[in-house]
Amino acid sequence: MGRSGIYPDYVLALMTVWLCGRWRKEGIVMIKYDKQHELDSVNGALAIRLTVEKVVDEICDRGYDLICFMGIGGTWASSLQVESHIKELSDLPVLVENAGQFNAMGNKRITDKSVVVFSSVSGNTAEMVVAMETLKARGVTTIGFVDVADAPLAKDATYCITYPENEQLKFFMVADRFMKNAGQFPQYDEYYAQLDAHLAEALVSVAEASDEFACHFAQEHHDDQMHYFVGAGEQYGSTYSYAMCYWEEQHWLRTKSIHAAEFFHGMLEVVDRDTNVTVFLGEDAERPLAERVARFLPRVCARYTLIDSKDYELKGISPEYRGYLSHLVTHQVTNRIDVHIERINCHPMEIRRYYRQLKY
Repeated sequence: MGRSGIYPDYVLALMTVWLCGRWRKEGIVMIKYDKQHELDSVNGALAIRLTVEKVVDEICDRGYDLICFMGIGGTWASSLQVESHIKELSDLPVLVENAGQFNAMGNKRITDKSVVVFSSVSGNTAEMVVAMETLKARGVTTIGFVDVADAPLAKDATYCITYPENEQLKFFMVADRFMKNAGQFPQYDEYYAQLDAHLAEALVSVAEASDEFACHFAQEHHDDQMHYFVGAGEQYGSTYSYAMCYWEEQHWLRTKSIHAAEFFHGMLEVVDRDTNVTVFLGEDAERPLAERVARFLPRVCARYTLIDSKDYELKGISPEYRGYLSHLVTHQVTNRIDVHIERINCHPMEIRRYYRQLKY
């Protein structure tokens, strides 16, 4: 029996062949996918850029000594992504801080002249609420993306911008405006003109193009006892998030995320023919690190998968900008994998055993 406990594995395999093979032949609607919602979500996030620009411009006029992206869990992972983006394109002073660690030991680099950017869906994330008390007392300027307008974090932020979803896109808009104002992102206007015109449709096309692959991947790996995810650059933050916040938290599947630069300093020794490994390849400066892992795996492993943003068209987006967006591309692919794992395992991703169910 597969771990879904409902159908034998051979029945699941037959169901998957039937389901995965019919979409392109018969144009069957993708399960759990609202195309209009996805379009509106991306375009809505892009529409708050005028507010983001006003906030960042005001801060730049005053001056600042540090840009810190602070988070916990998935928001910390998003912070890692934007840090990589800034470090590749500029010399702006940037720091990523885990809110839990900040509460435990502080960070003297964060001063009353610093800017802290954070995001919270609920607006009451425990670690961020505590961190905000320290930041306010220190006189730190904070930019909060909070989904609930009357939540504690929304009220305490120096600047609060309320818009749900697309956390990475919102963080990147902040970073890009800081870099533009520093004269280190001269392509800003052209870049965002392309995003406004084409990004939403391009990402929807990626989701549609990847769905058949996602269905097969889910069938192959929905009951893995262990799965390793490898990434680098902007992909590493999403690799970490996908392993912990999706497979572990939402699917209850055991995983490990590892930076491609570290793969050859330990992990390679546990890889054999039957080890489940997925490598995410983006298009930024750290792509060669992931490519090195991708070249090695076929020599020792029969159960590896490469998810490469280059495999998907981004119509209307110039090639020079693809690297800034590759994490959004692979996120579309993994979203579709999640839908199919959820279906096969009959386990709704919204269910939690412990998170916000117990006191800890």
